[in-house]
Amino acid sequence: MNKGLAKRIIPCLDVKDGETVKGTNFVNLRKAGDPVELGKIYSQAGADELVFLDITASFEGRKTFTQIVTRVAREINIPFTVGGGINALEDVERLLYAGADKVSVNSAAIRRPQLINEITSKFGSQVCVCAIDARFDPDGWHCYIKGGRERVELGLFDWAKEVEDRGAGEILFTSMDHDGVKTGYANEALAKLADTLSIPVIASGGAGAKEHFRDAFTIGKADAALAASVFHFGEIPIKELKEYLRDEGINVRL
Repeated sequence: MNKGLAKRIIPCLDVKDGETVKGTNFVNLRKAGDPVELGKIYSQAGADELVFLDITASFEGRKTFTQIVTRVAREINIPFTVGGGINALEDVERLLYAGADKVSVNSAAIRRPQLINEITSKFGSQVCVCAIDARFDPDGWHCYIKGGRERVELGLFDWAKEVEDRGAGEILFTSMDHDGVKTGYANEALAKLADTLSIPVIASGGAGAKEHFRDAFTIGKADAALAASVFHFGEIPIKELKEYLRDEGINVRL
C-alpha cells in the first residue's frame, strides 16, 4: 500500500459572495467562514493542497473573486487550485497572476473542449485540473454543468478519457449523489476512472468519517481526496486524519 506517491488530502472552499459556504447535493448552502482564514488554518494544519471554487462565478463578481484569491495565496504555502467562471485563457492568466498554481475548469470545458488543449499548451498540463460533476442516473453516470443544474449528454467515463487525451493534468470527480451526504465517496466509479486513466483522480463528494478517506484510496484507488464540511466544521482534524491513514498503511505526508 505504501508504494507510489503520497495520497493527498485537499480541503475545498466553496465561495459565494466572498464567504465560504457548504451545501448538500449542491443545494441548501450554509455559511462556513472566511475563506482567507480557513485557507490559512488548513495550510498550517498539514493539508496537501487547497481548492477554492467560486460556485456562483459571475462577471460582476470577477473582481472581488480575484482579490480573495490573492489574499488566500498570500496566507498559504501549499499548492492552490482555483475554479469558477473560467471560460478563456485570460481568466486563467488572471488567476495564475493572482496567486493560483492550478485552475479548475468544468462547464466551460464541456461547452468548448478545446479550452483544455489551449490551457495545457500555453501553461502546461499541471496547471489544468478538469472538474467533472456527475450523477448516477437510471441510464448510467452522466455529466452535469452549471453547478449541477443541467444534465449534458456526456457519459462520465467517455468525457474523463477525452479530458485526459486533451492534456488535462488531473481530474476532480464529484459525485452529486454523494455531495454533502457524508456516507462515503463513489468508490466504484472512482475505481473505474483510476483503471481507465493514467492521470491522477481526486475524489470529491461524500466524506463523513475517516474510514471514507481510507476507502477512497483503497477501494476507489483515488490519488487525492477532497472534502469540505468535515474540515470546515471541525469534525475531522487533518492531522488526526493523516495519522489514521498512516496507521491504515496508506502513504501520506505527515
